[in-house]
Amino acid sequence: MIFKGFAVGSYYSNCYIIGSEISRETAIIDPGADFNKIESLIEELKLIPKMIILTHFHGDHIGAVLDIVEKYGAKVYIHKDDAEYLKDSNINFSKQIVGKNISIKPDVLLNDGDVLELGELKFEIIHTPGHTKGGVCIKVGNIMMTGDTLFNKSIGRTDLPGGSYEELIKSVTEKIFKYDEDITIYPGHNSPSTIKSEKLGNPFFN
Repeated sequence: MIFKGFAVGSYYSNCYIIGSEISRETAIIDPGADFNKIESLIEELKLIPKMIILTHFHGDHIGAVLDIVEKYGAKVYIHKDDAEYLKDSNINFSKQIVGKNISIKPDVLLNDGDVLELGELKFEIIHTPGHTKGGVCIKVGNIMMTGDTLFNKSIGRTDLPGGSYEELIKSVTEKIFKYDEDITIYPGHNSPSTIKSEKLGNPFFN
């Protein structure tokens, strides 16, 4: 598996590139900004972008989506409960965050439990509402991209449209913490952690 993670944009949102070693087909998780940086890595590794999977609709996670679609023809995936927000630039905060109004009509609406296949890779979709109604985590093998649901020793904010503190806590405890403790989590901001480390040391769950 090809796996690269790096921060993009002024909000330092993490973008993840996950590709097949065999086919070079690739999914891009949360391309929040810096299309040129993403494009350079794609070209350097000779990847073929097929999917853009969004953990949620906020502007700091979607800024480079349309550029990637235009250049590579990748399909846009988002949970069904976030789809309308993704289309509405007044709600997705794209103007405030990246300086332009972004309205995106997704190609595929996701549901909890969906499994997306790309070459030998399987992307398990875990619906984790709380930061947004349609927030998801994405598990591939022994790694999990947690978006703005779960951070290293913190959680995502819940005071924006569609947010709920109670739902977020429930999502983490019931949907994420049930997985093996040695799984590495790669959040939407800041550094990686593990499920075990968050169970033991995250102040929101102790």
